[in-house]
Amino acid sequence: MDMGVGCRAVALLLVAMFAGLEVSMAAVYKVGDSAGWTIIGNIDYRAWAASKTFHVGDVMIFEYNSQYHNVLQVTHKEYQACNSSAPIATYSTGNDSITITKRGHHLFLCGFTGHCQAGQKVDINVPRTPLSPTPSPSPSSPATIAPAAPPPSAAAPRYALMGLLGKLGLSMAVFAVFLSGFA
Repeated sequence: MDMGVGCRAVALLLVAMFAGLEVSMAAVYKVGDSAGWTIIGNIDYRAWAASKTFHVGDVMIFEYNSQYHNVLQVTHKEYQACNSSAPIATYSTGNDSITITKRGHHLFLCGFTGHCQAGQKVDINVPRTPLSPTPSPSPSSPATIAPAAPPPSAAAPRYALMGLLGKLGLSMAVFAVFLSGFA
């Protein structure tokens, strides 16, 4: 193997390793913290989301009673009007995990009659320009006199580890194929 191929191989390996690091910073958030996804208790989902800094790769967990609620991902226009007639995606298990895959606004509402109008909607915003290179903070409660938010789900390290191992495995496979072309 000549020096140019060796340098390209090392560069490819470094890129693959750093690609995996992004996933390891992912956090898992339970929407509404301990209250979950509900209209009971006047949960302020706008304040909840505003107290977080979301990143690509973060996982939103919606926990709710599926007899009385669901989760619809909608457009900005549908979100503003609480219109549930043409959702982008529908979730209805009562324990839905949604991974944020791109920057921008991710808008969700409950499609049951009157629930969105009662405030059961949330805007998960991942800034289009990263605010800083720091990892996602741990989920926390809004700055009010209220019980502290529970710590991130125990699933958070599992999701991050699975994503990291998957990317690392894929990166190693690409690297092996790359090297095999020069053997």
